[in-house]
Amino acid sequence: MRTNLLLSILIITAFQVVAAPAKQLLLEAESFQQKGGWVIDPQFSLQMGSPYLLAHGLGKPVENAITTAAFPAMGSYHAWVRTKNWVPGNWEAPGRFQLIVNGKTVQTVLGTTAGWNWQYAGEVLVDKLASTVELKDLTGFEGRCDAIYFSTLKVEPPSEPLQMAEWRRKMLGEPAKPKTTVKYDFVVVGGGIAGCAAAIAAAEQGLNVAIVHDRPVLGGNASGEVRVHTEGITGYTDRIVSQLNTSKYYDNGSPDALRDDARRHANIEKYPNITLYLNFRAYQAESSKSKVKWVDARHTSTGETKRFSAPVFADCTGDGWVGYWAKAEYMYGREDSAKFGESWPKYGELWSAEKGDNRVMGASVLWRSFDTTAPVAFPEVPWALGVAKGHAATKGVWQWEYSDNNLNQVEDAEQIRDHMFRAIYGSFYNAKKEEANHTLALEWVAYIAGKRESRRLVGDYIYTFNDEKYMRKFPDAVVVEKRAVDVHYQEILKHPQKPDFLSEAMFYKIDQYYIPYRSLYSKNITNLLMAGRCFSCSHVGLGGPRVMNTTGQMGVAVGYAAALCKKYRETPRGIYERHLEELLQLVQVREL
Repeated sequence: MRTNLLLSILIITAFQVVAAPAKQLLLEAESFQQKGGWVIDPQFSLQMGSPYLLAHGLGKPVENAITTAAFPAMGSYHAWVRTKNWVPGNWEAPGRFQLIVNGKTVQTVLGTTAGWNWQYAGEVLVDKLASTVELKDLTGFEGRCDAIYFSTLKVEPPSEPLQMAEWRRKMLGEPAKPKTTVKYDFVVVGGGIAGCAAAIAAAEQGLNVAIVHDRPVLGGNASGEVRVHTEGITGYTDRIVSQLNTSKYYDNGSPDALRDDARRHANIEKYPNITLYLNFRAYQAESSKSKVKWVDARHTSTGETKRFSAPVFADCTGDGWVGYWAKAEYMYGREDSAKFGESWPKYGELWSAEKGDNRVMGASVLWRSFDTTAPVAFPEVPWALGVAKGHAATKGVWQWEYSDNNLNQVEDAEQIRDHMFRAIYGSFYNAKKEEANHTLALEWVAYIAGKRESRRLVGDYIYTFNDEKYMRKFPDAVVVEKRAVDVHYQEILKHPQKPDFLSEAMFYKIDQYYIPYRSLYSKNITNLLMAGRCFSCSHVGLGGPRVMNTTGQMGVAVGYAAALCKKYRETPRGIYERHLEELLQLVQVREL
């Protein structure tokens, strides 16, 4: 009888051990307290689920990222790391790294599995409730870490996107919706030149404005992270746009862009009624009865979420995210040439497609090198040579651009950016073989891609090449430009021997052309304005006005329109229908 009792106790105890909930901890890599040499990359979080840390070392291992983690109990934990081998193939993964817990290196090499997955790192002993966790980069070539999961049970976290998103939210104790709602007269999503110009114009008319921007710096493609100089004219908006654009002409990729970052921020911050939400990435918007109700955004490091509410919104994201979430009509790719009558025999199919397709102008990743005056080595990059082939270069100019008919500039943005990484590292490796380049080292390589084209939201008027070609003077013209229409294509389409990451441009010179206000508000979402490359236009129509001084003019018009929306309790379309003259007086577009 005593034996049976002891056996029962052992069975119950064993069941309790098995049934006991796991002790677990989820660390988001972007929330590490010390990033070391790793950088936060939020560009693709809407596709892969989260911002992540990137070991962007230009071929030299970066300093460790370090954080202190609060474990629920001491003991043995299984560790998984969500990571990716960004160039799978018959070579060592270029982005390898290791996990260190309380000073002890976990021997498994991470970043070696194809696609974003949870890679099992191994078992670790946690002997402190407050333990240090580190990421040790091994290569300097774009290792990436999204999150680290510790559990006393060897059960892999979910990978299916919707399940993983809900699991992460519960693990981190995040509410289903933001706890904080902030209200403004005007919410601008996107802090590029167009978004900043919209904010200033509205603020000068007395509106309380929020700029929601997913980076630590303003300026978009003009920022020190991308370094494209601004082109086009500022027209009658010069007083505003000149506070934001590049202060002088300099080569794309120049560090002069960093000085303009500081000037741009100072000029925005002098407006007390503009509130900057830097590092907040919008991740969803809700619309009802064809009206945007709110936009939710999450801080790219802390995970803090906020809900932004306003009577009117401006989509200045470039990719048209707010419009996309709100179910606004949009276009992507090249239209049939007959649709808008945009063919040009000089360039034929390169200019506009006889049959529409998904080809768009591409994204650039700029870079530069410098002379160290002494020989300096560069690592072998076999994983890059398949893209670079025999091409050799020591810097990247605007022609460094990638687009493919089978890749979407939004959904496949990480693959596109990574293709450019391989082009850069392979081309520089090839250049280093030449004796004249032995003393060169990489100085800077962008990791934020500079896009030219993706989604284009549909307004009451779709702007086309013929509007530029025939210099149509619209009754609601709010932007004026003199720059030639400039449509890019990949060189390989015309010269098959050329690398696929270089582009060329087709130019059509025009004296002057105008953009109507009707192309700057959504056709079917009643309180949504847009400025920047996501404005309402055809593929070829985008060729001229996509540059930043021109989009800055769009932003000014949009900001003034938002002010009139508040003044008259109107919709953007209502401003066109009933208050156009007042808008035109504010913008003052006429021949220059």
